[in-house]
Amino acid sequence: MSKQLRVIVNGNPYEVEVKDFSGSNAEVSVNGTTYNIEIEETGGSVEQPAVKIPTTVSVPSPVKTAPAATQAAAPAVAIAAAGSTDVISAPMPGVILDIAVKPGQTIATGDTICALEAMKMKNLLRSHRDGTIASIEVSEGQRVPFGAVIVRFA
Repeated sequence: MSKQLRVIVNGNPYEVEVKDFSGSNAEVSVNGTTYNIEIEETGGSVEQPAVKIPTTVSVPSPVKTAPAATQAAAPAVAIAAAGSTDVISAPMPGVILDIAVKPGQTIATGDTICALEAMKMKNLLRSHRDGTIASIEVSEGQRVPFGAVIVRFA
């Protein structure tokens, strides 16, 4: 599976294609030049996204009914595949913990879709739009790569 991104670094746009992402290795193409990269975890956390991905990533405000401890422990992330609003994709590699929706269920923007554990952190994936769940493409306990389709909308 490959993922097309437009990355802006210091105001300069780059066309990036993530071709193969498994574990700590990835093959990426930046403006047509292919690179094999190795990713090492150095600890800490990222407060702001390292790249700007226009119209594909949104971080909704926390749901007011959830306890503050839950919000702090599980950041909310909503992501649609580039150019598509009919799917929600994994924003990072990880393990699916809890699936909160079922096929046929009607959901609203900001509703929790599932929890994804990545780098020992629980991340809540939330819907980026209103709609009806057509299918769930993953199962609890499944390891997913970056960009893997989690759910499809009807």
